[in-house]
Amino acid sequence: MEPTYNESQNNHPKHMVPHRNRERKSKRKSKRKSKHKAWRTFIALIIAGGLLAAAGWAVFGLLVEKQDVSLLEKPLPAATLIYDRNGQEAMRIAQRMSESVSYDDMPKHLIDAVVAVEDKRFFEHGGTDLRGIGRALLTNLTNRKTVQGASTITQQLAKNVFLSQERTWTRKWKELLLAEKIEQSYDKQEIMEMYLNQIYFGEGAWGIGKAADVYFGVSVDRLTLSQSAMLAGIIKAPSALSPFAHPDQAKERRDTALQLMKEQGAITAEAYDAAIHAPLGLRSGKQIDAEALKYPYYVDAVIREAAARYGLTENEVLHGGLRIYTALDPNMQQAAERVYAQASAFPDSTSDQLIQSGAVLVDPRDGGIRALIGGRGKQPFRGFNRAVQLKRQPGSTMKPISVYAPAFERGFTPEDKLLDEPVDFGGYRPRNAGGGYHGEVTIYDAVVHSYNIPAVRLLNEIGIDAGMEAAKRFGLALTDADRTLGLALGGLQEGVSPLDMAEAFGVFANDGTRMPAHSIIRIETADGANEPPASELAPVKTTEPSIARTMTAVLQGVVREGTGELAALGDRPVAGKTGTTEMPGTDGEGVKDNWFVGYTPQLVGAVWLGYDHTDGSHYLTTTSKAAAAVFQKLMSEALQGEPVMAFPKAPGNPKKPPAKRDEPPADRTRDDDKPHPRKGHGKGGHEDGERGKSKRDKGGRGEEGPGEDRPVIESPHGRPDPAAHERNNKPPKAKPGHAKPSGKGD
Repeated sequence: MEPTYNESQNNHPKHMVPHRNRERKSKRKSKRKSKHKAWRTFIALIIAGGLLAAAGWAVFGLLVEKQDVSLLEKPLPAATLIYDRNGQEAMRIAQRMSESVSYDDMPKHLIDAVVAVEDKRFFEHGGTDLRGIGRALLTNLTNRKTVQGASTITQQLAKNVFLSQERTWTRKWKELLLAEKIEQSYDKQEIMEMYLNQIYFGEGAWGIGKAADVYFGVSVDRLTLSQSAMLAGIIKAPSALSPFAHPDQAKERRDTALQLMKEQGAITAEAYDAAIHAPLGLRSGKQIDAEALKYPYYVDAVIREAAARYGLTENEVLHGGLRIYTALDPNMQQAAERVYAQASAFPDSTSDQLIQSGAVLVDPRDGGIRALIGGRGKQPFRGFNRAVQLKRQPGSTMKPISVYAPAFERGFTPEDKLLDEPVDFGGYRPRNAGGGYHGEVTIYDAVVHSYNIPAVRLLNEIGIDAGMEAAKRFGLALTDADRTLGLALGGLQEGVSPLDMAEAFGVFANDGTRMPAHSIIRIETADGANEPPASELAPVKTTEPSIARTMTAVLQGVVREGTGELAALGDRPVAGKTGTTEMPGTDGEGVKDNWFVGYTPQLVGAVWLGYDHTDGSHYLTTTSKAAAAVFQKLMSEALQGEPVMAFPKAPGNPKKPPAKRDEPPADRTRDDDKPHPRKGHGKGGHEDGERGKSKRDKGGRGEEGPGEDRPVIESPHGRPDPAAHERNNKPPKAKPGHAKPSGKGD
C-alpha cells in the first residue's frame, strides 16, 4: 500500500533547507545594499563638507582681501588733541618714539626673547596659531580661569594699530582677518620690525629704540641678552613690570623670559646661567616722559575712562589723532599741581617712604572732573593714580551717606537725641576716638564732632539694609561682606577712591541729584566722526532736596565748629566731613588713612592722605586735620576768581544746642557699660533679628517702661514713638559681632 500523504512532512528539515538558503541570500544582499548606501551617503557628506569648506575658505579669503592694513605704512601716528571745558586746546599729545629701528639692527637674542615670551611659533604659523589656541583653551579650562592668551605677535600688531581692547567675538574676528591680511602683505621680518617699533614698553617709551635708551642708555644693537630678556618680559604689563618702579617683578619676569629661551633652544645652558646672574644695568636717573607731558594724572584718568566707557586703547588715546573734549579746568588743575608740589602742605614723611595723597575736584552740577592729582613726587606716566585707582576705607566720611542721610529720610532730624555710651552689639563694641563718652547728644553734635557710638546705634536703629541701599544710591559699590554695623564707620572690605567720594558728596551739593563723575565730554575720531556718547552719564535722582539741604547744613557745622575747622574757606560757605582709619597695633594713636571730603555749591573736593605701604614704621601720627588742611589749600587756590555762592536754605535751622556735651544728663544714674532690660519694639541689627523682647543690650530701640529713668534713643521728635517700627526697614541679615571696621572717628 502506498503511504498516505501527510502535510506535516513539509515541515521536515529536509524540506526547509532551500527556503532558508533563499532567506540568507536575501539578507546578505540587503546588507550589501545598506553598506553601499551608507558609503554613498558618507562620500556625499565628505564632498558636501569639502564644498562648504572650499566655499567658506573662499569667502574668508575675500574678507581677508578686503582688509585695509595701509595704516601700518604710516611712519608716525597722528597727534591727539585734548580740549578743556571751554573748548580750548589744553594739550597736544604726539607719540614720543625714536627713529624706527630696522630688523637687521636688532640683535638675534632680542628677537629670540620676544618670540619665546610672546609667540614661540611666530616663524611657523600664518598669523593665527591654531595649536596655540588649543593649548591656551586647555590650560584655561584646566585652571577654570583665563591664565593664558593665544594672540600671536601678528594679532597683537593688528589689535594695537587697528582695534580697541574690548573682549568681544566681533573684535576677535576682525583681529583674525587683519592678521591674515598682514601675513599676506608682509614677511615675518617686516612684521616683527613693525611690532617692536610700535608697542609700548612703559616709562613713556614707545618702540624698542626708545625703550633701550630710557632703560639702559644704549642703542638697540648694543642690548645684552639679559637686557633683551627684560624688555621682552615687560611687554605683557609695562607699567606693572617697570624695572624703575618694580625692580623685583621686572627681574623675575626677565628670568622667566630666559628660562623660556633655554627651554625652546634659543640659548645654551651656559648663556642662561650667565644672563640670570647679570645685573639689570639700569640707567641711573630714569627718563620720565610724564615730566614733559602736561597734566599727566588727568591724561591718565582720560585714558582709563576712554577704555572703560568708549572701548578705546591707550594707543588710540595717546596718538590716534583723536579730538577729546574734557571737563578739565586748566586753572584749577594748575592750582592743584602747585599745592601738591609744596612739601610744607603735607605732614613729614619717613626717610624711606613719602606720605602719598590723591585728590579730585568735581563740579557737582554736571559731574565734570575739573582737576585731578594722583600722587606726590616723581611718578611714572600711567603709574598708580591714587585719585581714581585707590581703594581705601573711608572712615567717618561714610557716616553722612550710610547713616545720617537715610535716617533723615526716615524722619529723624538734626535735633533728635542719641546716646553716646558704651554698647555691645553681639561682641562688636564701637568706641570713640580718645575713648570718651558724651551721654545724650543730638544728631547734629554727633556729626559735627564725629562721635562713633551714636552713628553705630543709629545705623542699628534704621537697619543695615537702609545704609547699604543708601550707599548704592550715592554711587558706592559695596559687597555683601560690608553688610555689618561697621558700615557706619566706613569699615568696607574693598574701599573707595577720592573720585568715588567726590561723586557721592556731590549729591548733597546738587540738591539730591547725583551726576556721574567724568573727565570726557565727547570724542571725535581723526576723520571727524563722533564716538558714541557714554550712556552712564545721565543724572540720578538720589534723595529729596530737603534731605540734601539738611545734610549740608549739618556738614557746614563740621567746618564751622567741629573736626573740620581747618577746612574753612573764609567767607565762602563750605560743608564737609573728616575721616580717619585706625592703624592696628598702635593703641589708637596711629592713623592709616586720612580723609576730608567737602564742597561749596560749585565744587566738591576729596582728599586722601596715607602711606602706600603701611606697617609698624609707616603710618600717620597726625589727627584728621591733615587732610582738611590740604583740602583748604587746594580749594582756596582752585576757587580763585570764582564767585562766592550760598547753599540753598535747609528746612529748619540745625544749630549747636546749648547743652554741654561733656556733662552727662542729670537723670543718668546707671553705669554706662551695664545693659539693663527694657521692653522694645524697634528692629535692631543683631543677627537673629528677633522682635518684641528686650534689645537694650543689643543696641535696639526701646520704649520707656516702668521704673526706667533714661531713654535709649529718642524718637525723631524727642519722645517715645509708638510707630517707630513702621519707619524702620527690614532687620538686616548681618552679624554685628563680626564687623571689624577700622574707622577710628575724628
